[in-house]
Amino acid sequence: MKIVSIIILITACVFGNPKPKEENTIEDSDIERFNQQIENVKKMSASGVYNSKIAFFIDMRIKSGKNRFFVYDLENDKVIDEGLVANGAGSETGVKGELKFSNEPNSKCTSLGCYAIGKSYRGIFGKAYVLKGLDQTNNNAVKRMIVLHSYSAVPESEQDHYIALSQGCPMVSEVFFKRLEKIIDNSKSNIILNIYY
Repeated sequence: MKIVSIIILITACVFGNPKPKEENTIEDSDIERFNQQIENVKKMSASGVYNSKIAFFIDMRIKSGKNRFFVYDLENDKVIDEGLVANGAGSETGVKGELKFSNEPNSKCTSLGCYAIGKSYRGIFGKAYVLKGLDQTNNNAVKRMIVLHSYSAVPESEQDHYIALSQGCPMVSEVFFKRLEKIIDNSKSNIILNIYY
């Protein structure tokens, strides 16, 4: 019996247990999906209407407790900042990690697509930026009052659980918003925000 136990122990030590897949491992399909979004935004910004140096991307397949809002340098092809961002309460399906999306007024859902980040104004959460939907999937953004803003309930650091929900707006932490604000306010042309899934 002792010999059997020793053999099992040696086998476990030599071969080890297969490691479970890391939760935050980036799949090739995720990289491919991100690269496709970058190419689409580069084509849009090539017109000269939008900022061709910087764009913002939000990957809604990443759970809300992890960084999924990316500031991307279009010229040097690299992520230069990232942070947490809330999704709309109406986008929740009851299955954690699975979201639904809508462009309908009063849906409280996140809408997918590209937005032009417009003028700022003072709202109930402080400074906010108007988002103009550029696609059929988000062209009600102004009517729905979908804006980029901060909220104190959104944490600054990644965590294992889900974060606060918005009314459909991309809502970030106050600290991250200050960094975004500098980029937006110093841009001579509208920055594109691309929310995808």
